[in-house]
Amino acid sequence: MRLKASIFLAALCALNSCQDIAYGPWPREMVPGTVRHYPCIRTTLAPTLDGLLEEPLLIDGKKVENPWRRAPWSDAFLDIEGPSMPSPCYATWMKMLWDTEFLYVAAFIVEPDLWGTIDKNDMVIFSQHDFEIFIDPDGDMASYYEIEFNILGSIFDLYMDKEYRLGGTAHPEWDCEGIQGVVNCVGTANNSTDTDKCWTVEIKIPFKCLRPPKTVSNDRAENIRDGDFPSEGEKWRMNFSRVEWQLEKVGSTYVKKPGTSEFNWVWTPQWAVDMHRLEHWGVVEFISK
Repeated sequence: MRLKASIFLAALCALNSCQDIAYGPWPREMVPGTVRHYPCIRTTLAPTLDGLLEEPLLIDGKKVENPWRRAPWSDAFLDIEGPSMPSPCYATWMKMLWDTEFLYVAAFIVEPDLWGTIDKNDMVIFSQHDFEIFIDPDGDMASYYEIEFNILGSIFDLYMDKEYRLGGTAHPEWDCEGIQGVVNCVGTANNSTDTDKCWTVEIKIPFKCLRPPKTVSNDRAENIRDGDFPSEGEKWRMNFSRVEWQLEKVGSTYVKKPGTSEFNWVWTPQWAVDMHRLEHWGVVEFISK
């Protein structure tokens, strides 16, 4: 599939070296102002899930501005340990919208090697290139949700009752019911004989699905969301991650480069190679304008 946005792509790629200089060296304590913030704008027109973030929508035979154009792009992702580490090789941005039923997430991911062969849900998606969403709706920095996508549109979703380091248990049996996601690749997936450009993903997450599994005992019932949409000005704790592996080209395919580990590039830094430290997640505020 083609993405008719060459100018848009060039502009985004030009921002690849941007960094947020507000962060200091690791380790540090979290204080107000050291995590990134994002204004999530309410939309009256639902985005069309096609992976084309700039194309106008066609409604009743008329072209209408794509609602994604109202949503600001996030800051460029940086290394999970903060800006003192090398800048990511390839740029990543995300943006969000919301309405009374859904949280919409879009990501633009520059990628010269489109790689991902897992074509079933609830597999270990992060063992290959992926894009990840972490959501703590009530902001209690305890129970939370993790959702991952790869270039084939395969999904891995799970619920955490608390952080791993605090003895938390992962619940992959939890499913984000009603979630939809569409991926658009600019290039040829899993073909090492050419150089690809990027991939985009559009995701629609029902607010009503963000509940702990019924099989999990939770004595903090007052903190569990009932599935209602956020109120104006409500703030959630969230973060986003991109896992990128170092690859070698073997024939027309890819394999992981022996002896190397993955890169973890994130929206707001964790100051350690651990996405499950909720105190460092960013703040997303739900607003109308």
